[in-house]
Amino acid sequence: MGTVNESEIVTLCGQVGTILLENGAETARVENTVEYVGRAADLPVVCHATMTGIFVSSEKSAATRIFKVRVGDFNLQKVDEINTLSRQFSRHEITYNKLKKEVQRVDQETLDFSWLTKCIGAGLVSMPPMLLFKATWGDLFLAFFVGIIGYVVSQVVSHHTKTPYIPVAIGSLAISVLANILGVVNIAHDANYIIISALMPLVPGVPMTNSLREIIEKNTISGLVRATDAIISGISIGSGVIIGQIFIKAILGD
Repeated sequence: MGTVNESEIVTLCGQVGTILLENGAETARVENTVEYVGRAADLPVVCHATMTGIFVSSEKSAATRIFKVRVGDFNLQKVDEINTLSRQFSRHEITYNKLKKEVQRVDQETLDFSWLTKCIGAGLVSMPPMLLFKATWGDLFLAFFVGIIGYVVSQVVSHHTKTPYIPVAIGSLAISVLANILGVVNIAHDANYIIISALMPLVPGVPMTNSLREIIEKNTISGLVRATDAIISGISIGSGVIIGQIFIKAILGD
């Protein structure tokens, strides 16, 4: 540790915080983890995290760095890996150089599941609400497939546009249209239940949960930013559903 200067430690701490925040961690966890890593490296640091940037300062000197954060899709597996590494480093189970190497690896690697796994996951997430509605077995399986189709549509749209909220709106539109068609042709018993259930893969559950945790922990700004993002996503989903129902009714002439 004697050959590592303060600037390098501050930079590593900032990288740790950036990875955590960009992949779904709440700001309180980001700040605590960064400060733990700094203390374990024999450099007390102060960290302040917002949704758009992380500020890391050394308490021993004026060494300060600002890291720009681009919050988008989250990956909780990266959050788990960084948390594990920080704990190992705090317990002196790994060296500073090992920590630095592993942090760079986590930052650069692309962790993702296969399309088949994600589609099956989306379908399974779409089924539990149908159990609460005491739906028929037919509607239960229809929700599974409609949820998959809505998820696939939203993912395809997201690869063709960088505009936020449009993918979930188009995905919910596809779900609404398909469910209503199944109801019209009497394949589904209750199209509304299928719509509600199939929307579950598109609902921003993590941002909603994190926003409440941020507000409870008095991180009001970050909490309101996350809550606003979740609300706009919810409005986009609702708009897609309404447009789909209007479209079907216009075709049927009701």
